[in-house]
Amino acid sequence: MRGHERHPVQVRVKAVLDPVAATAALVALSPLLGGIALWIVLESGRPVFFVSPRVGRDGRPFPMFKFRTMIPDAVEAGRRLGLTPDPYGLVEGDPRITRIGRLLRRTGLDEIPQLLNVVRGEMSLVGPRPDLVEQAAHYTEEERRRLAVKPGITGWSQIHGREDMTWPERFRYDAWYLKHWSLALDGRIALRTFGQLFRPEPTPVLDTLNVERAGRRDEG
Repeated sequence: MRGHERHPVQVRVKAVLDPVAATAALVALSPLLGGIALWIVLESGRPVFFVSPRVGRDGRPFPMFKFRTMIPDAVEAGRRLGLTPDPYGLVEGDPRITRIGRLLRRTGLDEIPQLLNVVRGEMSLVGPRPDLVEQAAHYTEEERRRLAVKPGITGWSQIHGREDMTWPERFRYDAWYLKHWSLALDGRIALRTFGQLFRPEPTPVLDTLNVERAGRRDEG
């Protein structure tokens, strides 16, 4: 039995707490949000936000908001430069990342706009990170279990690694989180997330599993 099934009252509390806390955070952080937006525009123009289609609870797609950290045509530029076989992946010292983008990614500040997704009911403050629509299309039945809950801005896998974690490792952490979920665990994750701020930029790991799955699909 998963944690969400063992704690139905806590699930209802979380459903109320998430949008309230996200709204309060957006108000409190509005000067910071405005400053980051202005810096992005001055350095590399518009758009300020990067809107990425992701898969949420029960497999429903939604537009996830982030501050843009790369050049506007990053995916196309990556293909032109032949940086990586994963069109959505990164490489060490990726030339597509802007100056402010490196700061935002290292501190996690690029994720703050996802508070809007929490207010809209598409995400939670804590939960498994949302995957791209193209990645979720390759899920096994076991992996699809993570779609039973809303994805989160931060999560159990996030505090154990970010770009430097392989796909199978991330799913193992997410499976553990779903099994042991409680509001207390979410609180621990939220506190430990602050310890991830200003850490050295991780070395990206190639998502070989999804590259292989996409290749098999294309061959089929």
